[in-house]
Amino acid sequence: MKLKKEWLEQGFIDEPVESGIDLKSEIRQLCKEKDAIILAHYYTTGDIQDIADFVGDSLALARKAADTDAKVMVMCGVHFMAETCKLLSPEKTVLCPDLNAGCSLADSCKAEDLKKYKEEHPGYEVVSYVNTTAAVKALTDVVVTSGNAKKVVDQLPKDAKLIFGPDYNLGNYINEVTGRHMLLWNGGCHVHERFSVAEIAKLKQAYPDAIVMAHLECKGPVLAIADVKGSTATMLDYAQKSDKKQFIVATEAGILHEMQRTCPDKEFISVPPEISEGGVGCSCNECQYMKMNTLQKIYNTLKYEWPAVEVDPTIAKDAVKPIERMLQLS
Repeated sequence: MKLKKEWLEQGFIDEPVESGIDLKSEIRQLCKEKDAIILAHYYTTGDIQDIADFVGDSLALARKAADTDAKVMVMCGVHFMAETCKLLSPEKTVLCPDLNAGCSLADSCKAEDLKKYKEEHPGYEVVSYVNTTAAVKALTDVVVTSGNAKKVVDQLPKDAKLIFGPDYNLGNYINEVTGRHMLLWNGGCHVHERFSVAEIAKLKQAYPDAIVMAHLECKGPVLAIADVKGSTATMLDYAQKSDKKQFIVATEAGILHEMQRTCPDKEFISVPPEISEGGVGCSCNECQYMKMNTLQKIYNTLKYEWPAVEVDPTIAKDAVKPIERMLQLS
């Protein structure tokens, strides 16, 4: 099979599908034929979550991938997530429906910049959020997630000199709850940076009994007024166990699909992004990179088994070490 030049150039296969085709059914059939599984992040669209074998956050999906016997996996998320899957499952084929699905947070910390920063701060260990490229992980001493960052950092020596990156907001929160003084990389997620106290206050007026839940990538003032703060998994678990009926949710709007699916008797209200002066706002805050995943792209990537994500073996050797250390500590 020879891929078309334009497909290679654009990083995904846009071959049109036959009119009237049931993409969900065809995708599941291709999974059976190719011994493949679909992994979908909480921030992808609902139709993708519905056909996935596993739905979760980035590290949970990578661990699921490593545990499965399937030979092929389609990572419906963003590029660094596919890289993480490949790091934990180097012998398997990892497909990414659109190679252009990047991440503003991962992009905010380039490997060459981190390398230089480390050289300027000898004696410091690097704690990196999982939302980073494999090349950055290779320069890292231990990886963390928003769900286990406090637990991991608490286990590091109290006198350890630490650099935390790339998410400034998460690092600042961990500094506050652990009493550490980690040096913070000035990076952030373009979605979570757009949440504001003002927009949440408006929703609280409309829903006075609602619980406010916020992801740890949100800015400090937003976290300060949240009733529940944590990872997507933390918020989902709280909603499922709580006897409350209304929740104001400050994270990417895709999580509401899983929240509503597992809690059909409860109401979830997405916090809109902050509206700039003279601007026009929308009702939810979405990641355009996550939304690059579509059923058509998943169908084509399974059909042609491309684009496949590879990690340079020399980088992979070092990049997997901080992940393994995190798993030991958490």
